[in-house]
Amino acid sequence: MDLDALRFANFKLLDDAVEDWGRIVRNLKDVAEDAENGLHQAANKADWAGENSRVSKEFVGKTAGEFQDAHTQAQSIHAILSDTAGELRAYQKQLAAAIERGLKKNLTVTDTGKGTFTVTMNVHPDRAASGYTPPEHDEHDVTVLRDEVEKILSKATESDISAKTVLTALMDQTDYGFSDAVYKNRDSADAALKEADELAALAKKDPEELTPADFDTLNEGLKKYADDPLFAERFATGLGPEKTLEFWAGLNDPHKAAQLGQERVGQYDDLQRSLSLTLASASQSDSAAMTGWKGKMISLGDHPVGGQTGPMGFQVMSNLMRAGDYDDGFLRSYGTALMATERKLTGDGEHPNMAWRRTGIAMGPRLNRMGDDSGSDPLSGYLRALSSSPDAATDFLSKDFLPKEGDRKEAVSNFTYLFEDREWPKDADLKGDDIHPGQNSLAMAMEAATTGHPAGELPTADTPAHNDQQAKLMASVVKSISDDPGRLTDHGYMSDSIGQMASEYLPDINRATTDVKPDAHSEQWQQIEKLFPVTGASAEMNHADVSRFLIAVGQNPEGYSAVEVGQKAYMANLMDHHLNPDLPVSQRYDASVEDTVKEISRRSAEIGGSLAIGRQEAVLGPAKEEDDAYNHAVSQWQNVANGVVGTGIGVGTSFVASPAAGAAAGGIAGTVSSVVLGELFQDVEGSKLEDSGLDSAKLWEDSRERNIALAQRAAVEAAKAHRLPDAGKVGGWAMDATQNGFNDASTNGRHMADDLETEIS
Repeated sequence: MDLDALRFANFKLLDDAVEDWGRIVRNLKDVAEDAENGLHQAANKADWAGENSRVSKEFVGKTAGEFQDAHTQAQSIHAILSDTAGELRAYQKQLAAAIERGLKKNLTVTDTGKGTFTVTMNVHPDRAASGYTPPEHDEHDVTVLRDEVEKILSKATESDISAKTVLTALMDQTDYGFSDAVYKNRDSADAALKEADELAALAKKDPEELTPADFDTLNEGLKKYADDPLFAERFATGLGPEKTLEFWAGLNDPHKAAQLGQERVGQYDDLQRSLSLTLASASQSDSAAMTGWKGKMISLGDHPVGGQTGPMGFQVMSNLMRAGDYDDGFLRSYGTALMATERKLTGDGEHPNMAWRRTGIAMGPRLNRMGDDSGSDPLSGYLRALSSSPDAATDFLSKDFLPKEGDRKEAVSNFTYLFEDREWPKDADLKGDDIHPGQNSLAMAMEAATTGHPAGELPTADTPAHNDQQAKLMASVVKSISDDPGRLTDHGYMSDSIGQMASEYLPDINRATTDVKPDAHSEQWQQIEKLFPVTGASAEMNHADVSRFLIAVGQNPEGYSAVEVGQKAYMANLMDHHLNPDLPVSQRYDASVEDTVKEISRRSAEIGGSLAIGRQEAVLGPAKEEDDAYNHAVSQWQNVANGVVGTGIGVGTSFVASPAAGAAAGGIAGTVSSVVLGELFQDVEGSKLEDSGLDSAKLWEDSRERNIALAQRAAVEAAKAHRLPDAGKVGGWAMDATQNGFNDASTNGRHMADDLETEIS
């Protein structure tokens, strides 16, 4: 910074900018609050229908979020400008004071341009002509003043440049909309960028040269700044895609970082998680440098890292995708390239992928430190990334695995190939035991892809209604498991995700049990749509497929409990909804109260009966699952239910009302569902069947009695809540219909057994 530029600077324009941004912050705060309370919350409570249930509601939610991001970004800009203005004004005062002190000692400071200046002593012309030499103490004063001015200008320059750097980085985060990066002052943002540069330089070192102290610095720094957008982008682009791969591959190569590994291997999981979170945050940036980073990283996927014998880029990078929320666009492009390599290495799926198979515990680097698997199969880590990115997961699993013009066979979806056809590379944990991490990650990706929210979470009021792509994928899952139940029952670890998926498609499953074919022009189908309302796209499923699917899900306690709890709450909410005399005619099921109660009870009982058959098979069949494990799995939902059931579900949202299948979305408290679930949890806690005395009849009777009691309670509570004159009769109607529903499930189960015997013979 030039001396005169700071010395004579007029800060009025900068002060005006600070004041303007302060006003913008205050105004945007009001706008953001209005958008949240007036738009977002209102949209969540509105009775959406058709495409509005998905498109408009989601748009309103995102728009409200943009207002909040705009307010956040304005706050950061205001803080940065305010800090910079204050510092520059302080440096201007320091400069003026230094120059003034110099004048008292006959010293003059002169700007010579381009950031340079001189300090000279004021000597009378006569003395100067006579060759006067200033005393040493005068020369000392010149040096001291020069150093002081130089220090002030250096600090002012740093303040000015850091402000520009931070503001530019902040603006580069998004091509459209606003960044949600939060900085209370300029120094914190500047410190993040400087830390990123320092850590990137450390990570560029050869693995053999990394010391334990270097590792600790990287580990602590990445953990601290992993969620900082400016830091993440600066670190990723500073390190570069090639060095990112070489860093993680080299760190895990026992031949390159053996000594470091011995001292720090116990902390590799922390570093992997922090590095994954950092790169995920960086991927959200739209800066030109990060866009180039993402493209280059994908192009390196099918190339070896660190030499011809090193792991492929996909193998390394996929293990750095196990944590965090990666950019959807990057995930889509990455997945397309990854599957192209999978096709090449498997001959279009004709044979196993030997390149991604780990053949021994000591073979090659162990690229994954966040779980038991070695990380050799890149699809495992990539699918885990998809489990946190629902939209990308839906797109990926719905895409064709083989091009339609393929020579070997017709195109199938990525879902079909991965769930049905792929021979997953064998892997083992550190004890040498076989494990199946890839299929587990696939199940989590399927959960995200069909539900619209990250796997392992529950839907919220902001979760959009199911769209066509999600519903079709769910229908494909049901059909696939129906065709071969072993695809699920042989992989029980997938059941928690599959059960959650089923619990969020209970309206669609209930519809399928009616055997009424979807037809918009059919009066009968229109009534089914009212009886089991679906606000988004509906998954069209075959009744027999649903029965076989539910029996398969019921053979695992976690899968069973998700659907069991979900269906009981859903049944209770249906009773509450349809027994309400104030229900609009457009939503009313055209039947008597008796027929309505019976239809709801029967469909719910058939689903409960199908789950009970699966439970029987698990407890009495070859698997010998303990019956108490089922009651325990159901009881685990109690903590969740206490937190969300009481807030209720409105028909205009998803109407999948349960802790297993949908959280609060507005409306009055779900009193009926709370009572029913309370009785369910109380029942399973007090129920303990001795495994030694279990038989098919006892298990069946126990499940039937439980379903009858809960259906009766739901009907009675709903009738009381709405003061119906039939309150004394609804319990009997619910009991009769539940018995019929269990008989339906039993009949379906026998047909399945007969079909299986026919296939075997």
